[in-house]
Amino acid sequence: MNQKIIVAGIDTDTGKTVASAILCQALKADYWKPVQAGDLENTDSHKVKRWSPETMIHPEAYRLSEPMSPHAAATIDNISIEESKLQIPTTDNSLIIELAGGLMVPMREDYLNIDWVASTGLPVVLVSNYYLGSINHTLLSLYALKSRNIPLMGIIFNGDKNPSTFDVIMKRSNAKCLAEIEKEEEISEDVVNKYAKQLTLH
Repeated sequence: MNQKIIVAGIDTDTGKTVASAILCQALKADYWKPVQAGDLENTDSHKVKRWSPETMIHPEAYRLSEPMSPHAAATIDNISIEESKLQIPTTDNSLIIELAGGLMVPMREDYLNIDWVASTGLPVVLVSNYYLGSINHTLLSLYALKSRNIPLMGIIFNGDKNPSTFDVIMKRSNAKCLAEIEKEEEISEDVVNKYAKQLTLH
């Protein structure tokens, strides 16, 4: 069954793009990043295509020049991000949608990522990372999803394993762990394939 899934991170640089590539490979899904802020010569879409070459990439709704929060980057580019332009691409395949930043990141001062996520009715895969503060960030993100009645598929963890962090998050959340991505020297197609085979979605 084809699925549409939103990938959200607990913070910046948690590994959302790697997780998205793994999901694309596992589900033979398309990929869409609604808002790309900065790094336009090596976007997250470019990375997913490099790591999962068979993935169909849908063009971003917004390509912003500065690597900043979307609302700030859009202001610098003298534009405003509008919900009407954030139309989910039509496809016969499954679709992985990667947010720009965390759930509470603003697209505009009056419009957060989570507002758009809630409007879609789609489930979320939350990407966590093992760093100091990640328990707080993960549980707060899960609380935010629950408070808006947004369905959670599960959590993908990134980085050197930390059993005590993992145990607290899982016990406090009752969430499902979909995968644990260890710290890799370099992300490649082979690495993405390895984790795609380990992914547990059901």
